[in-house]
Amino acid sequence: MKNIAEQLGIIKRGAVEIISEDELRKKLGEGRPLKVKAGFDPTAPDLHLGHTVLLRKLRQFQDLGHEVYFLIGDFTGQIGDPTGKSETRKQLTRQEVARNAETYKKQVSKILDVRKLKIVFNSKWFDKMSVVDMLRLTTHASVSQMLSRDDFKKRHANGENISILEFMYPLMQGYDSVILEADIELGGTDQIFNLLVGRDFQKDFNQPQQVVITMPLLVGTDGAQKMSKSSGNYIGINDPAKDIFGKIMSISDELMLKYYELLTDQNLDEIKKMHPKEAKANLAKLIITQYHSKAIAAKEALEFERVFSQKENPSVMDSIPTSGTLTIKTMLIEKKLVSSGNELRRLIKEGAVSFDNQKIEKEDFMPKSNGILKVGSRRFLKVKYNQGR
Repeated sequence: MKNIAEQLGIIKRGAVEIISEDELRKKLGEGRPLKVKAGFDPTAPDLHLGHTVLLRKLRQFQDLGHEVYFLIGDFTGQIGDPTGKSETRKQLTRQEVARNAETYKKQVSKILDVRKLKIVFNSKWFDKMSVVDMLRLTTHASVSQMLSRDDFKKRHANGENISILEFMYPLMQGYDSVILEADIELGGTDQIFNLLVGRDFQKDFNQPQQVVITMPLLVGTDGAQKMSKSSGNYIGINDPAKDIFGKIMSISDELMLKYYELLTDQNLDEIKKMHPKEAKANLAKLIITQYHSKAIAAKEALEFERVFSQKENPSVMDSIPTSGTLTIKTMLIEKKLVSSGNELRRLIKEGAVSFDNQKIEKEDFMPKSNGILKVGSRRFLKVKYNQGR
């Protein structure tokens, strides 16, 4: 196991806040594997690069010789974490949560060492609790404490509904830390209230308080909002390699450096010496190598260079047959190259839709020859025209 200074250097990289560093130093000085906890509610089936910020930090703890507890909130996931939400979340069924949890286990194996990983489900203890036991949890917090939380405070001030059930969420997350006797809990900066509740709970239960480490929220490809599926600015770890490469090449130079810091172990001083285009291509290859393979990353790099620098068509693209009766709107929506007619109309207005290098001005255009339908700079569709069929 590395010495305390070396461990702190690794743990602090990319972290926003440690509460407290002195406590962490003391725990590391005990010379034992620490119990490191991070909770994930399986409210959606796919993980994106935003999730991997925490997962990568967990892997660093694994490599330092500590015990990582990947807590799947299959019980709390049915409530839904109210963090950052302006309204009560739709509750998921146990079946939905179970399906999503199964996909999480498969996806995290691309980052964490599953041979060492301790995967736990909080339904294991919450399912056994009686109504009285659950109500006792409420004695460890007050309504005024709950309303001091920023998102609850805003909703309350705006006269928006806050269900009592939502108040239960941070209490149950805090109780998870008691059950696991966590030494450290990781979370995003938006989770700070919940993480501190865990410290309070452990104190109430006469346990040493966990150290809280917050990690930044990864900004999405739009360069503005937190990466999320609902915002459409995400890069999924299961996305096709071609899409990952294209999305990374589209981000700003400033955002690229943040991605290097949070998603790789590369030396940032060396990266800053590279040309931005070269650095982005290198970043794309690193990420694709991790979630697909090195061979696929190399292939996509060559393909991107050929298509975007040499202005050639992709070597492989989807195709659609037509006898001249299909509109481009029908084709592109069927092949999921646009999400809706509204998106297509916007792209046409921007001059971003063409057929064989000729700009398209109407969504009801019907190709009557073989050709390449291009949307933006990264979406291609081969049109196969069959006259009289």
